[in-house]
Amino acid sequence: MSFTTDVKSEITLNELKPCCQKAELSALIQLCSSLTINAQGISLLIKTENAATAKRILKLLKENYQVETDLSVIRKMNLRKNNIYRLQVLNRARDILYDLGLMNDHGLQNHPSRRLVQKECCARAYLAGAFMAMGSVNSPQKTNYHLEIAVNDPSHAQFIQKLMQRFELPAKVIRRRSQVVVYLKAADKISDFLRCIGAHEALMRFEDIRIHRDFRNNLTRLDNCEVANEMKSQAAARRQLEDIARIEKAGRMRFLDEKLRAVAELRQRYPEASLNELSAEYQRQTGVAMSKSGMKHRFIRLHELAEQIGE
Repeated sequence: MSFTTDVKSEITLNELKPCCQKAELSALIQLCSSLTINAQGISLLIKTENAATAKRILKLLKENYQVETDLSVIRKMNLRKNNIYRLQVLNRARDILYDLGLMNDHGLQNHPSRRLVQKECCARAYLAGAFMAMGSVNSPQKTNYHLEIAVNDPSHAQFIQKLMQRFELPAKVIRRRSQVVVYLKAADKISDFLRCIGAHEALMRFEDIRIHRDFRNNLTRLDNCEVANEMKSQAAARRQLEDIARIEKAGRMRFLDEKLRAVAELRQRYPEASLNELSAEYQRQTGVAMSKSGMKHRFIRLHELAEQIGE
């Protein structure tokens, strides 16, 4: 199963208070259903490709409204060949829509009333329902982090965005073809969203994989830095040897002061040593301490002498 499916399966098992059940059901019905009007009256047709989501919707409808339903499964004939779970609510459709804030005397609404999500627990439940219906999240194994909820109406997208902002989730909204997408990109904010909707096992898995990958990436960066520093050190050593060779060729070595000549001879003896290693060796041989900056300053002086010879 995909990581998205795991998250949805987990949150369908969350125990909810009656007020939260209606908030979650409101999101599920708005995003998964269509309204059918025929000779028998109004009925709701709910479709989803996720079996756990279909079971959750049926459970919430039965517990809250004691409705008559007809459940069927259709197998898609495209390449993916997923099952479509088709749930038809045969009675009380208008009562359900009114009770869930999706319909009023003016007709169908683009999003439920804010009264439905006034409580923090209900807001969390609504976001969980929206994710179950039309949400997806990339696996933490992938290199890019992305969580989204796709809706059909811009005002509904803004409604979900403001709900997420209540929990300090800086969601953004973009239009993608015929849909409007509310999304998060930052890994820590995706973790906060999973915590918000009660997907605690998925959160632990997400964080565990993310931390391990970040740790490996940090090690790689450190290794790359060490390699880069080593290459930089070797390049500097080659330039220093070239300067010393030029001074020797010009017969100027015997005119150098004692410290410069000692440093030049050390570099010739240890062509691959770092400045720190040369400083330690200088102190071991002479008994006089010399810092890395002191060693570097003497190589700069040798370079200036070599440049003068070149001119």
